[in-house]
Amino acid sequence: MSDRSSLPGILVLWSAPRSRSTAFFRMMAERGDFTPVHEPFSYLAEFGYVDIDGDRVTSEPALIERLRSLAARKPVFIKDTTDERYPGVLADREFLTTDAVHTFLIRHPRDTIASYQKLNPDVVRHQIGFEAQYELFTQVEHVTGREPVVIDSDDLLDRPEAVVKSYCERVGIPFLPEAMSWEAGERKEWAPSGRWHADAAKSTGFTRITEENDVDVEAHPVYGDYLRHHLPFYEMLHARRLAG
Repeated sequence: MSDRSSLPGILVLWSAPRSRSTAFFRMMAERGDFTPVHEPFSYLAEFGYVDIDGDRVTSEPALIERLRSLAARKPVFIKDTTDERYPGVLADREFLTTDAVHTFLIRHPRDTIASYQKLNPDVVRHQIGFEAQYELFTQVEHVTGREPVVIDSDDLLDRPEAVVKSYCERVGIPFLPEAMSWEAGERKEWAPSGRWHADAAKSTGFTRITEENDVDVEAHPVYGDYLRHHLPFYEMLHARRLAG
């Protein structure tokens, strides 16, 4: 376990959906030096409330305040997805600058769409998430004057140690090689959305799982439109990713 005094108070990973972010969350939980918080903003948007450290909150400002209180006791790592737009986050300058370090995880939208539609064939365009993710990235960059860290999940699976080392260096935390593997199993943090995390529950590290795609995303009349809409946002983020 690392020295807590050297860690950011809040470290956030904003992921496009279906981008292997739960495996990254699992690695960060394995470290032991952060309190892991799983998709609080997504849960708030979907369910109308989220429970944080025994308290139920029903608004983004209240959630941010609760996360600040939690971080006062121990550094917090938050993994969340950009299926939705979070206006409370975008508007809170302190949360974007001094309270938290914001980082981003991407995956090619062709693959995220193929993966998403298996679990929700009625997915709508904005839920693919890259437009909201890029808006958040540019807002963080604007208010901080610094380029946020972006990692691509394909790079992460191809070169896990190198990418995680680079990530840790950029966000100012030590690389802990012992956290790169873990025991398979469910986590209480993702129980409200457990069916979305079956692969992560089976995982013991960053390994590529062969996915059988039952839809041609590019040729599909609906999903193809989603791909064309989100691809430019992905490409702009991809061009600024950590190579590892």
